[in-house]
Amino acid sequence: MESFKIAFFCWESMYAERVGGLANAATNLAETLVKQQHEVHFFTRGMIPDQMVNGVNYHYCHPAGENIVDYCDAMSRTMVEQFRKYDTPHRFDILHFHDWHVVQALHYLQDRNTILTYHSTEYGRNGNQSGDWWEFKEISGKEWYGGLIAKRVTTVSATLKKEVMQLYNIPDSKCDVIPNGVVPREYHANIDPGEVKKAYGIHPYAPLVLFVGRLVFQKGPDLFIDAIRKVCQYRWDAKVIVAGDGGMRQLLQEQAKDLPVNFLGYIPDSEYIRILNAADIVVIPSRNEPFGLVLLEAWSAEKCVVACNVGGLSENIDAFVNGIKVEVNPASIADGITSLIDEPWNAEAMGKRGRKKVDRIFLWGPIVKDLTDTYARIVS
Repeated sequence: MESFKIAFFCWESMYAERVGGLANAATNLAETLVKQQHEVHFFTRGMIPDQMVNGVNYHYCHPAGENIVDYCDAMSRTMVEQFRKYDTPHRFDILHFHDWHVVQALHYLQDRNTILTYHSTEYGRNGNQSGDWWEFKEISGKEWYGGLIAKRVTTVSATLKKEVMQLYNIPDSKCDVIPNGVVPREYHANIDPGEVKKAYGIHPYAPLVLFVGRLVFQKGPDLFIDAIRKVCQYRWDAKVIVAGDGGMRQLLQEQAKDLPVNFLGYIPDSEYIRILNAADIVVIPSRNEPFGLVLLEAWSAEKCVVACNVGGLSENIDAFVNGIKVEVNPASIADGITSLIDEPWNAEAMGKRGRKKVDRIFLWGPIVKDLTDTYARIVS
């Protein structure tokens, strides 16, 4: 197998600035590439010195800007300056850019062997919510331009591939689908669910429903709370934990003030793993979801999911085999939740089948081998 020297450009990583699922995806991609005997330099943000972690060389920058677009342009310029220091004597074979934040860096380096991965789109994140907002238009413009100048493009799901082809006129022949993966052992823990529940004031036998994610419109937390109101009318003993933070938190807390919902905000990974493994059902009520890493995390913990029938969730869940797919409305989400609360043995079986699908399809090793095939096509 040919060995490549690869530069990653990504605005977040697991070991410094971390915002969402992109950090997990890009970091695991980089580390798996190193395990497969490639050299990886990861240019990202952070207020710490450069370091090597698990064989990946991390180079950090500290940008500033009056708004998110100016900030990312400044970040891109600094990344390129750092990159040029490491581009000799052996030039990088592949330059891999992740999402719109680093498209300005792609612009400066467009004469090289470049690949741009779309992990989502601005339209998918905000849809018609921000159609007249200038940053929405600027970011969408960068996504279009990145797809135009990159030598090759990848997306994390077939649905997202179709979306970028329609939005940005990217030809099918230029775009590959490379899904996200997961490290299952990082999300499965042998814990006493009852003890974890008791720590949050929940009876050990009460059904625990978990939402984890950013509290933003795209992720549908408002749909979830409305669904829980319907669930509680049917099952008085149901309890809910919401793990994550975001701009909708205050509104959601007001919406749920008379419901058994515990808003935890951001929590450490270790506590997330405990709660995930104690939960009876994981709900993913997203309005738009290019992939949905929470799905793989839940399956890794052998948990059944109730998820909206959108994007990567729709592609990857086999209905009533390893999860329940519902429509994007509170009534349908509530029906999915109550059906599993009433049949815990069925939820358990679906969760175990989800874990089997992870082991069959979503391990990083095989996924990265497919990615290096894409790299090889660019180099040749």
